[in-house]
Amino acid sequence: MVASRVADRSISAADRLARGAERLLRLLGDARTGLVLLLLTGLANAVAAFLPGGPRLLDAWPYALLLAAVALSGVAAVAVRAPAAWREWRRPGAVQPGPGSMRLELSAAPRDDIVARLRTAGYRTRAEEGRGRWAVHGVRRGASRFSGLASHLALLLIVIGAAIGAAFGSETTFSLLRGEQALLDEPRQGFSAAVRLEEFQAEFGADGRPSRLDTRVTFLEAGEAVSSSVLRVNQPGDFGGYLVHPWTYGPAVRLRVTSLGGATLLDGSVPLDETRDGVPTGAADLPAQGVTLGLALTDADANALGVSLVGGGGLVDAVRLLPGESARLGDLTVQLTGFDAWVTFLSRRDPGLLVLFGAAGALSASLVIAFWLPRRRLTVRPVPATGGLELLLRGERFDDPGPELARLRRSLARS
Repeated sequence: MVASRVADRSISAADRLARGAERLLRLLGDARTGLVLLLLTGLANAVAAFLPGGPRLLDAWPYALLLAAVALSGVAAVAVRAPAAWREWRRPGAVQPGPGSMRLELSAAPRDDIVARLRTAGYRTRAEEGRGRWAVHGVRRGASRFSGLASHLALLLIVIGAAIGAAFGSETTFSLLRGEQALLDEPRQGFSAAVRLEEFQAEFGADGRPSRLDTRVTFLEAGEAVSSSVLRVNQPGDFGGYLVHPWTYGPAVRLRVTSLGGATLLDGSVPLDETRDGVPTGAADLPAQGVTLGLALTDADANALGVSLVGGGGLVDAVRLLPGESARLGDLTVQLTGFDAWVTFLSRRDPGLLVLFGAAGALSASLVIAFWLPRRRLTVRPVPATGGLELLLRGERFDDPGPELARLRRSLARS
């Protein structure tokens, strides 16, 4: 015991640090650690999706630390397992009898014939001999273990893609009436990518559900039209590195308001972008008159619009108009020329999106290879008691080892 303590004290601080780092690396690379971190990440995203204001939680530093831990776990898993996977692939090791291994008895054959037949069957082999006995070890699809390791790196790329999007991406919302346009991002020097709403068309079925929601837009650069597109649900537009989604929509009314002397005070569309008691409402200010028009779609089936005139002293007058009708309202004449629509757009730029999609594809491909082309390991050695050979086979994700054993029996039994 004393000698052990003395030997322990003789270990340098650098060696203790290296051992501690190795233990930490193995802990981070453990599959159980990665599973716990992924479950915590999924739980955090679920909470953010269901709680009001939850998305803000994903911008906080604890979530960033959690993503960093997931990425570090993936790197550690590769660092811990890659050397062993490489050694096993290049120099197949012995398969020991026990749970998970399958045994097959074969007739005697020379070692060199066994090596040649296993190589023909697709196995990388290594023969060893000692003390008058020999054994042949083989591995088939040994490289598939690297596909499993690649899935860890794919998760790392997913985290990196999400981090790039969070750090350098942008998201902007804006509402447009027909003929209006807006920049696709916050105004800045040299940025001129914009979109103009040309038309919004909606059709509804007998059950009241929309059967067609088409938003026709024109994309502009430096004020010049570049392209036109029809945006639909789940079919956003793509322009200048931005995805443009029609997010929501609502009714608007076209009004012509004149003074009693015939001066035009308002001639255009006014969005009904608010709701009161389930009724779309809106407002139009007339600064020259010091009044405000309150608007409410009182009867959607008849397209009846309630218009109220509000001044500094409160309600002045109110009328009900149908499309094409006009009426006097205080000292004004108001005409309902028709109905229109407003559309709210979501413009999103995510430079990490390509990384995310590429990583997702790599993750899917690596898992397909790892699960559908699993590794097979075997050892063939003579059995002195019977004078024949013993084959021990061990494989990953064996649903039915029968076909592989039958294939090996045929391959090794050939003359």
